Amino acid sequence: MSRAFLVVMDSVGCGGAPDAESFFNDGLPDTGANTLLHIARACAQGRAEEGRSGPLCLPNLDALGLGEAIRIACGEGAPGFGAQPSGRHGAATEVSPGKDTPSGHWELAGVPVPWDWHYFPKAEPAFPEAVTSAVCEIAGVAGILGNCHASGTEIIARLGAEHMRTGWPICYTSADSVFQIAAHEERFGEARLQDLCRCLAPMLHGMRIGRVIARPFLGSVEAGFARTTNRHDYAIAPPEPTLCDWVQGAGRKVLAVGKIGDIFSMQGIDEVRKGTDAALMEHLAACIEAAPEGSLTFANFVEFDSLWGHRRNVSGYARALEWFDAQIGRLMARLRPGDLMVLTADHGNDPTWHGTDHTRERVPVLCHGAGQGSLGVVAFADVAASVAAHLGVASHGPGRSFL
Repeated sequence: MSRAFLVVMDSVGCGGAPDAESFFNDGLPDTGANTLLHIARACAQGRAEEGRSGPLCLPNLDALGLGEAIRIACGEGAPGFGAQPSGRHGAATEVSPGKDTPSGHWELAGVPVPWDWHYFPKAEPAFPEAVTSAVCEIAGVAGILGNCHASGTEIIARLGAEHMRTGWPICYTSADSVFQIAAHEERFGEARLQDLCRCLAPMLHGMRIGRVIARPFLGSVEAGFARTTNRHDYAIAPPEPTLCDWVQGAGRKVLAVGKIGDIFSMQGIDEVRKGTDAALMEHLAACIEAAPEGSLTFANFVEFDSLWGHRRNVSGYARALEWFDAQIGRLMARLRPGDLMVLTADHGNDPTWHGTDHTRERVPVLCHGAGQGSLGVVAFADVAASVAAHLGVASHGPGRSFL
């Protein structure tokens, strides 16, 4: 019986989305955004030299067909890519009306989003009184801090001292459909923060806010503050059974690596393993060694997006890609005969682009263990149908297998 490993390189888009003009960063359309192409060009031009140097070097992903996937997505070749592909390769187009984490992951798992998400306005205050009152009542505080659009690291640096003095939670949002709450793990309490987010989530989900995110941090006014790895996303549940449910319903195991459990509200998930991307790579390696026959391992590597894309750091993003390429090459060598690994992404986050939001892009689809050849342009939902077909599990979504 075969196994499947579905690995999402969070935000590693490759341009070419046909509806990019309908999605915006700082009021400007995403037309022309291309995460991989623009990073590769910056590297080739010597504009990404912090902690690395020279052209973007991704030999393992390029050998699978990443360079050709970029060309399929946008019609342009990226410098530094030129391998003859040894795997199946293509680009996927999203149809869900969002360029966020749940939309991308759900659709990759066979369920396009059937509604428009709600977003908080870029104004101060950003949140309606009913929401702030609910936070205060649940947390037992007299007020909140923030109440605005902000970068998570910036707002903690700016309001951390006041949070330590008052004990009020720091509440903020972004261009995504999210409500984020930051609080000190010791001064406010990590368990208390998680309870606050969990209790608040049903109200926000009813408003079609996709996620309530707990953002715990540690540190002091004197030494500075830093977020911990105890983030938890309380996401709205998918509207229909996903690939995870199809596999679990067939009596197979579904192992989640990274924030997959959060994104799918634990629906169809048997086990979860979390940590930094470096720790997640070792968790994925352990799954390759020990995951049972017929199982699905579904992984998300988030730091491309969270550490480098949103912060518009080209060098950091390039370093992360090169690290990932070396690590995934090591892991692919451990796959068993009959295993399928699909490498893809959920949206773009072009670090050369204006604004700080995700970018609407097609995403690469690279398959190890499925032969060679071009897939052309496929749908996000086709990924789920293909993984299901490989595992011999019935597919219930709109996608069609490309295997």
